[in-house]
Amino acid sequence: MVCKLTPTAPRLILFAGHAGTGKSTLAKKALPLIIERTGEDFFFLDKDTVYGAYSAHVMELTTQNPNDRDSPYYLKNLRDWEYRGLIDTARENLLLGVNVILVGPFSKEIQSGRMFDPEALGIPPQTNISIAWIDLAEGEARLRMQKRNDPRDEWKLKHWDEYAKRRIDPPNHPSIKHFDNLNFNEFGFETLIDALLQHE
Repeated sequence: MVCKLTPTAPRLILFAGHAGTGKSTLAKKALPLIIERTGEDFFFLDKDTVYGAYSAHVMELTTQNPNDRDSPYYLKNLRDWEYRGLIDTARENLLLGVNVILVGPFSKEIQSGRMFDPEALGIPPQTNISIAWIDLAEGEARLRMQKRNDPRDEWKLKHWDEYAKRRIDPPNHPSIKHFDNLNFNEFGFETLIDALLQHE
């Protein structure tokens, strides 16, 4: 995809949240609305698309379980390198003046404060960073994960109590805009989009 360069400061818009909350679906729904409102193009970068097949292959070679995305082995040996690659790809585009929509949990990076800091990310200091944190109650997220029957959720569902301990709320920060995805509301979603573009 060839993107035209944005004439102003580049934008980094992150759709984040825990598994099963609907991050990817909402990000794809938001993309045309964001383009319409800004008149700018965006590079769309989803963690599952970028690293899904690669991580499945690595985990099959190492643990014989291609669907392992949450075990201690995965978290220690693969997780941080996936996120580093995503951020590096986003950085390269932002340095070229290309806006980025980034999709993934990013809970660790948000908790540390790194995702709010252009200097820490190595991106242009004038970059407008906005984060849509998709909220969904734990029980509902579990039901949706069971319903979608994605093999990548296998470890989470089998070890739910252990996984649930990592479902913590993000810190309060003006860059974070919350959206409750229990019952989708079109007006609320439009309000979210406006909030993400409030740098206008």
